[in-house]
Amino acid sequence: MNYAELLQYQGYLYLNSLFEPEDNAFIVDIDRCKIPGTPIGENDTFSSYDAFNVDETLPILRLEFDFYIAYSVLNESFTALDKYEVYEGRGFSLYSKSRYLDFIEMGTTADEVHPGPYKHYGINALNHTIDVISTEPPRVSIIQRDVPPK
Repeated sequence: MNYAELLQYQGYLYLNSLFEPEDNAFIVDIDRCKIPGTPIGENDTFSSYDAFNVDETLPILRLEFDFYIAYSVLNESFTALDKYEVYEGRGFSLYSKSRYLDFIEMGTTADEVHPGPYKHYGINALNHTIDVISTEPPRVSIIQRDVPPK
């Protein structure tokens, strides 16, 4: 599985964990959620459902960025929807225009020469919004959950 395939994912996500295994590397573990009742369509609202729960029958999705320029983690409750931004995807996004890209351009020394062309990758979970600026897409792997003993 790769990040381009994740852009097609239409379900809901929940941040499991994030950490830096070494300097300038970043790992994000994501759970997928199940929703009681009817599947969510494009025009449905959150108020139509009781709760979103982590689907513990599904493995964890791990995204590994070997190098990043910047990342940001925001409490999802404070995420602003902005028609200025242009992206593809839903739970996992790839931005061609965003305020975060603007910030990186104006507020850092990163450019097309050093460290080279970069992109804005987004993870829009139910509990957090994670934005990562990186020169490479993350490696995506599956982490099997521990099965509790019977």
